[in-house]
Amino acid sequence: MAQLLVVEDDERIRSALIRALRERGHAVSSAATALDGLRQAVDERPDLVVLDLGLPDLDGRELLRMLRAVSAVPVIVATARDDDESVVQALDAGADDYVVKPFPAGQLEARIRAVLRRAAGVADAALAPVTVGDLVVDPRSRRVTLAGRAVELSPKEFDLLAHLAARVGTVVSKRELLTEVWQLPYGGSDKTVDVHLSWLRRKLGESAAEPRLLETVRGVGVRLAEPEP
Repeated sequence: MAQLLVVEDDERIRSALIRALRERGHAVSSAATALDGLRQAVDERPDLVVLDLGLPDLDGRELLRMLRAVSAVPVIVATARDDDESVVQALDAGADDYVVKPFPAGQLEARIRAVLRRAAGVADAALAPVTVGDLVVDPRSRRVTLAGRAVELSPKEFDLLAHLAARVGTVVSKRELLTEVWQLPYGGSDKTVDVHLSWLRRKLGESAAEPRLLETVRGVGVRLAEPEP
């Protein structure tokens, strides 16, 4: 069973989708506007979103872009728009699949299963240990070792390091860290990130003045970098 969010303004279609998906064993919540859908997607963290494009407050493609800024939740667009341009724009905005109304409930269910299988494969890959020099970060066991010795981190320190390790060599903005690590898409203080980075550096045996692994790029963000030999 998956937790699904249906974002659809037409009450008749929304009710039919909810009923069909619940009959197939899913837990389903719903929203009739883009902004309510965004709020629920962030607060409830569903396994997948079924999204209509013709919403009353924002175009669904705009919602997709906003959603992709704060979440990697899989999204299936379910809309009456069947022209190639709409399909391409929705996929470019971050949709994982696209189905044109009217469609059989079984077809949507098959697409949901396929998208969730792909998402699960990506999640498994994301749980593979990451080695950077003599640092090893294991997301599955939530263990970190440095030169073979265990490094004791708080849960949030581990989440911060794991997020950077998944993007090794890439500069990650503090805004992304606040959104993805602290789940604060609507705002937060950069000081929160700075303090945790300071604690993390100390436990990794380095400092901001003499970084070995955690490099700050002023005005941009921070990255986990391969140490020089």
